Amino acid sequence: MKKVRLQKYLAKQGINSRRKCEELILEGRVKVNNSTVTKLGICIDPLEDLVEFDNKTVKQIPNKVYIILNKPSGYICTQHDPFNRPTIYNLIEDIGTRLNYAGRLDFLSEGLVFLTNDGELIYQLTHPKNKIEKVYRVKIRGFINNDELAILRKGIPLTTNFTTSPCKATILKKFKTSTIMEVTIREGKKRQIRRMFSYLNLKVLRLKRIKIGPISLGNLKPANYRHLSSNEIKKIKNLY
Repeated sequence: MKKVRLQKYLAKQGINSRRKCEELILEGRVKVNNSTVTKLGICIDPLEDLVEFDNKTVKQIPNKVYIILNKPSGYICTQHDPFNRPTIYNLIEDIGTRLNYAGRLDFLSEGLVFLTNDGELIYQLTHPKNKIEKVYRVKIRGFINNDELAILRKGIPLTTNFTTSPCKATILKKFKTSTIMEVTIREGKKRQIRRMFSYLNLKVLRLKRIKIGPISLGNLKPANYRHLSSNEIKKIKNLY
């Protein structure tokens, strides 16, 4: 069998994204034939070499799993939380296969989380070069004026070294003390949407992701998940 790079093999077997697998190798958490590997560039033969992650044999995954979860507020996107807060993995315990997420949502945010054991797909969905669109429904306190809306659409300087790319931002509905908006971005910086509105001195009251690329949350109920259809899998793989 043709040899493959170790990080690509780990990603393919669902350990994590390719970039994260590179970090795991550098951290010394991966062994090949009982020897710890701490450098990148190693190639292995999946049929001949014994690969271990955290001292557990990495086994070939026969089937790929692709699901979307409607994450409720109050759940954290992580495998293990040191503060024992509920995690998204508490909601998919019956899956029976290790899955990783492509793009986290913070503790208070809601909505679509895509999970799979296809590490290569996670790599492609989260790599900045591919600029996958994510759509959010945002409720803010008060109102946004035309000048602020123009600034939001043009790009927000989150740090001295990083300004967000131009985004789509539309006002959907105004209430007496709040506004509902739809915002589409192609990046995924930590707490990006909240930080963008904070720059304009606007507080986000509720944040819900409703779409990643061609995959929509639809009418999936909070705390529930569903498997993607073959057509949806094909669409999301055609993004890159």
